Amino acid sequence: MTAVSEARVRGLVLGSALGDAAGVVRGRWPAEGPLRIGVSTQLAAFTIEGAIRASMRMNHKGICHAPTVVWHAYCRWAFLQGIEPGRISERWTGGGGGRWPDGWLAQVPALGERRGSAPATVAALTALTPGTLTKPVSDSRGAHALTRSLPLGLLGLLSGPACVAAIRETAALTHGAPDAQDAVLGATGLVSHCLTEDDPFRAWTTSGPGGDHPVDALVRSLPMPHSASPDTVLDLLKAPGGVPDPGQLAWTAPEATASAALLGALFVVSRFPGRDTVGAALRFAAGAPDGESVASTAGALLGAAHGVDALPVELLSRLELAWVLDTLARDLLQEYVDSPGGGEYVPARDPHWWNRYPGW
Repeated sequence: MTAVSEARVRGLVLGSALGDAAGVVRGRWPAEGPLRIGVSTQLAAFTIEGAIRASMRMNHKGICHAPTVVWHAYCRWAFLQGIEPGRISERWTGGGGGRWPDGWLAQVPALGERRGSAPATVAALTALTPGTLTKPVSDSRGAHALTRSLPLGLLGLLSGPACVAAIRETAALTHGAPDAQDAVLGATGLVSHCLTEDDPFRAWTTSGPGGDHPVDALVRSLPMPHSASPDTVLDLLKAPGGVPDPGQLAWTAPEATASAALLGALFVVSRFPGRDTVGAALRFAAGAPDGESVASTAGALLGAAHGVDALPVELLSRLELAWVLDTLARDLLQEYVDSPGGGEYVPARDPHWWNRYPGW
C-alpha cells in the first residue's frame, strides 16, 4: 500500500473547497466574514462519506457495490435539500420510519442549504434512478461529476486498479457522457500523482526526453475547446514562462463541462505551480467562465501536491465547514489505512465509528 501524507489528503479536500469558495465570489474575496462553499463541495462531502461507508460495509459484510453506497449518500444530501424528501425517505426506510438519514454528516445544517444548481444530479435523484455505464440516465457532460469525485483520487492509491471501475461508475450515477467520465478518471489519476510525488508539477510543463508531456494522453482523450487540436492545447500548457492570461484561461475552459474544468485547472497549475502562490492561483482560476469548477479542481491538485499548510491561513480560517471537511479528509484516510470501525471478525478500535459511518 502506498504511504500517503495526511497533510496532503487534507490539502486535497480543503483546497478543492477553497477553490469552490473562490469561484462563488469570482475570486474577489470579501474583506471579512465566512467564505461560503458551493454545491460542488456539498456533493464532495457526501462522496467522501459514501466512500467511508462503502469501506465499512465491505469490512463488516464482505460484499459491497461502492457506487450504490455513494448513491445512498447523494440521497441523504437530496433529503436535506428538500428534493423529494418523502419519496426518498420511504425508499431507504421501507415506509417504516426509523432514524434516517443516519450518520453524523446529515446533522450539519449548512449541507441542507441551497448553494447553486446541479441539474443532472438533481434530475437523477428526483427520479430515484441511479445511472449505470450500460443504462445512463442522462447524457450530461457537466462539471459536477468531476468536482464531487476529486477526493476519490486517494482511493486509487489505497485500493488499487479495482477502484478505477468504481470511480467511473460513481460518475455514471448521474452523468452519462463518456467524456465526463473520462475527465473524472483523468483527474483522480492526477490527484493520486499529486498525493505521492515530491514535485508533481515539474514535469507537467516541460517535455520529457521523448518529447512526450506527462498529461499528453489525458489531454488527447478529452474534447478540445473550440475544436482546437490537442497539440495547440498542450503547447499552451507547456509554454515556458507562460503568463496567467485570463483570455487564455477562458479559451481553454469555455464551458461548464467536466473536461473543460480539468483543462482549465491544468492551465492554472501550469501558471501557478508553486507552493507560495496557491491563493493567487485560486483567484485566477475563479475568473474562468465556470470559475467554481475550475478553481475547485485546481485547488484539489495544488492542495494534494503541497499539503494543507500551503493553503492561505487567512482564507482557510474563514472557510465555511472547514472543520467538517477536515474531519472527513482525516476519516477517509484513517478508514482506508487503519479501519477503526473494525470488521466482521475484527473488533472496532473506535466503538462510535459505526454510528458515524453506518455501512449501508
